[in-house]
Amino acid sequence: MNTILKARGREIMAYSVIYNNEGHLPESQVRSIQVIISILAYLLLILTLIFCFPHPTISQDKDDLSISAENGNLRLKQAVMCEEIKDLVPYNAGVVFPSNLGRILCFTEFDPVLEKTAIYHKYYFMDKLSAKKKLTLNPPRWATFSYIEPRETDKGPWRVEIVDTEDNILCILRFSITD
Repeated sequence: MNTILKARGREIMAYSVIYNNEGHLPESQVRSIQVIISILAYLLLILTLIFCFPHPTISQDKDDLSISAENGNLRLKQAVMCEEIKDLVPYNAGVVFPSNLGRILCFTEFDPVLEKTAIYHKYYFMDKLSAKKKLTLNPPRWATFSYIEPRETDKGPWRVEIVDTEDNILCILRFSITD
């Protein structure tokens, strides 16, 4: 049995040899093996498609944690949760942070910024607004951050909505605080 699948213009061929002409396997087992080979071929095709066509907003470069979102006079170039910022560069970016960490920062970078404006970092703990921080952006580009200081009672799921002055969501960052 030969199975030919196409993925991104490439042929993927799966070969199988089943001995049934000399009585080695009954016909029912031959058919079962053919079904299993077909399923495996389709799984290979699905995995190939997943890795060949990644989601467009997820960077493939692990050192580049940037996203892009535009809204009128500004473009969000990067947004990330991190443990610290040195020389306007976020360090130790992540989605899980310990509760004994001094600060958890939300870093945002905008390029371009066409006119002076404001954004908000809205922190939600278990889907309830916990803090809203106003940040001013200046042309031509601007990086800014806000932070929370986690307590022992802050363990659980969090999110930060980055919004403009009209409450349009530019980005949502999710993270958790654990032991």
